[in-house]
Amino acid sequence: MPVRAWAITGISLLLAACGGHTVKGDGPPASGSASIPTLPGDAVPRQEPRSKYGNGPVYEVLGKRYTVLPSSEGYQERGVASWYGKKFHGRLTSNREPYDMYAMTAAHKTLPLPTYVQVRNLQNNKTVVVRVNDRGPFLHNRIIDLSYAAALKLDMVKEGTSLVEVTAISFDQPPGPPVQRAGTATATAADKIFVQVGAFGDRSNAERRLELLRTAGIDFAFIHEDHAVDPPLFRVRIGPVVDVGQYDLLVDELESVGINDPYLIKD
Repeated sequence: MPVRAWAITGISLLLAACGGHTVKGDGPPASGSASIPTLPGDAVPRQEPRSKYGNGPVYEVLGKRYTVLPSSEGYQERGVASWYGKKFHGRLTSNREPYDMYAMTAAHKTLPLPTYVQVRNLQNNKTVVVRVNDRGPFLHNRIIDLSYAAALKLDMVKEGTSLVEVTAISFDQPPGPPVQRAGTATATAADKIFVQVGAFGDRSNAERRLELLRTAGIDFAFIHEDHAVDPPLFRVRIGPVVDVGQYDLLVDELESVGINDPYLIKD
């Protein structure tokens, strides 16, 4: 399938440079200069036609190919969110809309444009609903690039990145409380974040995974016995993880031993 030309034109290359950054002066105007608009409420999901631009189905940025999902239904992912601000304010997004740093929008690599998603900051449990209208971020481990307004409401502007959960919302679902998976309690900001690297029905398999981690020098790993399911599962977890920097280093260490699908858990 041919690569669409839009993916390697000016705006996409510019967006390839963003994500996972804290750019000095990339936030709102300084005090005493242009006024800062009042932050908007969450984006309200509504039915919209699929954009003629930015939807692939396959595109390439910086030598890597991405396939746009046929649907956002059932999408949920945990990882690192970044944000972008006035450096891109007013420039065209991938679906040819002007980027507004004060609107509740976001960039994502593979969700259809537009898609509405709920983003939950796992480090403080704050949530926002945003409309995905752009492509990116294209840096390692980053799963979504938020507008300045969305990042400010999630209290992640100062740090530049945060550990988040992204859940797609269909057009007829109004924004509400954080989406919870069946059998899970409502998380609080005080909950700790762990990285799960396997769930096994046989404890000996979990112990082998644990030994692999310890051999690699990952010492803060343990086996969590989950008796909420029958038969019980033995979940291998690492942590707690305190910030994005620690998570990034851990992901690199896991990839070096062939573990490429870590999953963030909040308990």
